[in-house]
Amino acid sequence: MKKILLPFLVTTSLGLTACVDTDESVTPPNNPNTASSNFSEVYNSIDAELFHPPIKTLASDEFEGRLPTTIGEKKTLDYLTSEFKKAGFQPGNGDSFLQEVALMEITADPDMYLKIGDNQFAYKKDMVASSKREQAEVSVNNSELVFVGYGVNAPEYDWNDYEGLDVKGKTVVILVNDPGFENPDSGKFQGTTMTYYGRWSYKYEEASRQGATAALIVHETAPASYGWSVVANSWSGPQYGLVSKDGGASRVSMEGWLTLDAAKKVFTDAGLDFEEEKAKAMQGPYSKEMDINASITVKNKFKKSKSYNFIATLPGSELPNEHVIYTAHWDHLGKDESLDGDQIYNGAHDNATGTAAAIVMANAFGDLNSAPKRSVTFLIVTAEEQGLLGSKYYADNPVIPIEQTVANINMDAMNVLGKTKDVAVVGMGKSEMETYLEKAATRQGRHLTQEDRPEAGYYYRSDHFSFAKQGVPALYAKGGTEPFDEATAKYRKRMKVIVTGCYHQVCDQYRDNWDLSGIAQDTQMLFEVGYDVANAEEWPGWKEESEFQRK
Repeated sequence: MKKILLPFLVTTSLGLTACVDTDESVTPPNNPNTASSNFSEVYNSIDAELFHPPIKTLASDEFEGRLPTTIGEKKTLDYLTSEFKKAGFQPGNGDSFLQEVALMEITADPDMYLKIGDNQFAYKKDMVASSKREQAEVSVNNSELVFVGYGVNAPEYDWNDYEGLDVKGKTVVILVNDPGFENPDSGKFQGTTMTYYGRWSYKYEEASRQGATAALIVHETAPASYGWSVVANSWSGPQYGLVSKDGGASRVSMEGWLTLDAAKKVFTDAGLDFEEEKAKAMQGPYSKEMDINASITVKNKFKKSKSYNFIATLPGSELPNEHVIYTAHWDHLGKDESLDGDQIYNGAHDNATGTAAAIVMANAFGDLNSAPKRSVTFLIVTAEEQGLLGSKYYADNPVIPIEQTVANINMDAMNVLGKTKDVAVVGMGKSEMETYLEKAATRQGRHLTQEDRPEAGYYYRSDHFSFAKQGVPALYAKGGTEPFDEATAKYRKRMKVIVTGCYHQVCDQYRDNWDLSGIAQDTQMLFEVGYDVANAEEWPGWKEESEFQRK
């Protein structure tokens, strides 16, 4: 496996090694002067029934889908403040539980179409488009299309789809994921495990660095890991970014997606066969001028707005300036008044579950008869659905200095499918946090496995990634795919269809019949991981082969 050294990552290791006990009994594993004598009691008190009330509250219609900057945000933050005060936590940002995040809200007029050659493609049906430029109207006029394969410039993989190209003034057409996904035996990249080069965010960033005028990603369900409806719902309506110093001038003018059918039509009209061109792009760095032009006008309404990260701390008993940070995101997609019937994206699974787990876990830490050696902080961030913006802002403007941040543990879209025998580690093999995780999983009679869809690149799709980019060992793990017993297997088979089909849909709603024992199981496990790290003699580090290292 080649080592990925992305340009934004630090690369000098501290060489720290985690030393943890692997005893399976539920007893405090650390220094008796800092360990809580009631750890076992608190651990076992984390029960499935504790999760129903907070999930039901956060996912209620009253919270209107928890879109940043709306009344739903205020209700969410008020609720979190109340719950964490009850748990005995202190404001994490001076005397405040909030960290202001300056957002740029941009709403594109849906009355748009994309003209390529003689064809017009309809918004949401065939394509979606937006612009990060702070301009009321952004136009792309007769911009020549260039197919740039996967749109990757990765020196460490000897791969540059832009080599020898001048794409200034042009629109680049890009495949989703990276070259290893559909050619896993080639030895390219990391096979079916997605690297950051496969993420849509990277592709727009690289197209911008190359000077392109516009960028279009071809959507395919398997390599994207989600259907077109997810793209259409997530990319329409208000879109948020962090306020930039240059007003978005460093970004391509237009960022968009094409459906596979639309893309095939474009390639055919350009005298090319999509599948043949894609096959060439999989073999090595590849580009092809398409001799066809694109035009689109995006009309924007934009305004600066303020949203907030929520941060609460339980001070450590010996080393209060060193922090273990748990993350979750409180936001979701809000509501869409153009829909008939239900208009609210309640976001029960994504991510009322993770936020509820943070509340339950905070109460567990508060119930310990002595605080851990290091401080335990919960950071519940805004605008994750808009591109990890809340966590990115925090990582760039940390309340707790990065050099005092020991580790990060993330909770997102937790397991509502019942207890499991395995624990799925997202981005398995990256850090010594997995040593702590294995100990906590073993206590429950569970074993660690790699996530079941490493090709989806989930390690780069949730808030822990913002910490990893800063060099902080970041763990993301949750219940796997092996049901605990036959009854759970039957329940899981029924419920999985609903949960999977409701990702970023209005049907992602709280259900009284959810079996939340899996969330309780994972919350116990992650509670122990954080407790152990907070009391350990040494800080955890990254694995040597990881692309992330601490300064």
